[in-house]
Order: sequence, then structure tokens, then C-alpha cells
Amino acid sequence: MGYNLIMSQTVAITGNQLTNALRALDINFILGGQSKGEPLHKKPARLIAALAQSDESRLRLSLIPLFLEHSEFALRVRTVAKRLNPSARLTLQCYYSAAVWLGKKYQLHKTLPDYFSQELNLHPVDDPEENLKALAKRHKELRGTRVNWLGTYRHAAQVWQKGLEYKKA
Repeated sequence: MGYNLIMSQTVAITGNQLTNALRALDINFILGGQSKGEPLHKKPARLIAALAQSDESRLRLSLIPLFLEHSEFALRVRTVAKRLNPSARLTLQCYYSAAVWLGKKYQLHKTLPDYFSQELNLHPVDDPEENLKALAKRHKELRGTRVNWLGTYRHAAQVWQKGLEYKKA
């Protein structure tokens, strides 16, 4: 699937459709949804691209719980990243990398491969928390913003964990 095809197909995807897709994948990260449309949860590459390109920060941030919950989506992440515009690519690379280190921190059974450290000019160590801090610093440098990226990653993990507790209850 070419770059233009992914880009043109993701433009018409609504926030409600993305929320519904996340819910269909049993990710209760975002409230809302309930619109009809294409079953995006069955099209991982389109879902990943649409989330990375979303105008809504909460939808972009849902990439972290998506990868934590569905490690099989990692198979598509490099291909999708290559086809995105630079801003969406950076979002995807950083949020995926945050999921890698959060997964190691929480000792998930299925670990995510580290695909982007080299490209982001990071040098991972054995401590996932140190890797998250380095990623947050690099994310801040590359974005040129004053956002607390480490807090953002931690927030995504906390909400994801609450979603897991909700499912168990």
C-alpha cells in the first residue's frame, strides 16, 4: 500500500471511529465513540496511521496502550512510520518507544522490539525508567516544545493500567 493511499484513507477517519476501534480491541483508554464506519480494529496499519495523524492528542496518546495491549501491532509499525509525514512519524516513533520501555518496566509477557532508538539517536540501557527519561528528553528536543513527555508517557500507562483493572472487575 503506497504512502498516498494510507494518507488519503486516514484523512476521513473520525475520532469516534478511532475510539470505537480501540474499544473493539478492548482498550478503554478514551471515552466517547458510538459512530458507524469502517471496522478499523481489523486493519492495524490504518489504525496506527490514523492515530498517529490525529488532531486530538488523546487519540495520538492512545498509541501507547494500543502497543502495550496488542504487541502484534508492532509488526506493522516500521512500515507505517515510513509512510507518514515527519510530525506524525515522530509521534509514532516516540509513543511506540515509550510503549517498549513501559512494557519492560511493567514486565509484560510479550515485549516489544526496540525499532526506533537508533533513529531517534538514543542509547538504551538496562533500566527502562532511564530509557523513558532519555526518550522524553529527546522527544522534547525534536518537538521543540516544553511538554513534560515523561509525565505524558506515565499518564498513558496509568490510564491503561486502570483500564486493565476495570476489565478484571
